[in-house]
Amino acid sequence: MSAWMLSIAHKQSEMEQTSRHIIFTGHVQGVGFRYTARSIANRYEIIGFARNLPDGSVEMFAQGTTEDIDACIEEIQAEFRGYIQDTQIKAVPPNPQYSDFRITF
Repeated sequence: MSAWMLSIAHKQSEMEQTSRHIIFTGHVQGVGFRYTARSIANRYEIIGFARNLPDGSVEMFAQGTTEDIDACIEEIQAEFRGYIQDTQIKAVPPNPQYSDFRITF
């Protein structure tokens, strides 16, 4: 396969939708985390949700390109560097029910 064809294949795979289930732990509730996550997700055209969990963590479902999801997560981690203790990321199947990024309860 030529370099040009590999480049095209790589660009197509980057545009394919993928999704991640993310759990942020630490001091992530009561600090504007979900609203900031929504703002960042919207910049990357990520769809899904963020919500507080009873154990004090924040759950996020992010769907978009792998590149956009990774950049979104990195920006959230940078923004809340002093608040996030751990980030667990798991690949999950895309969910067609989402058309935007929401804060859910």
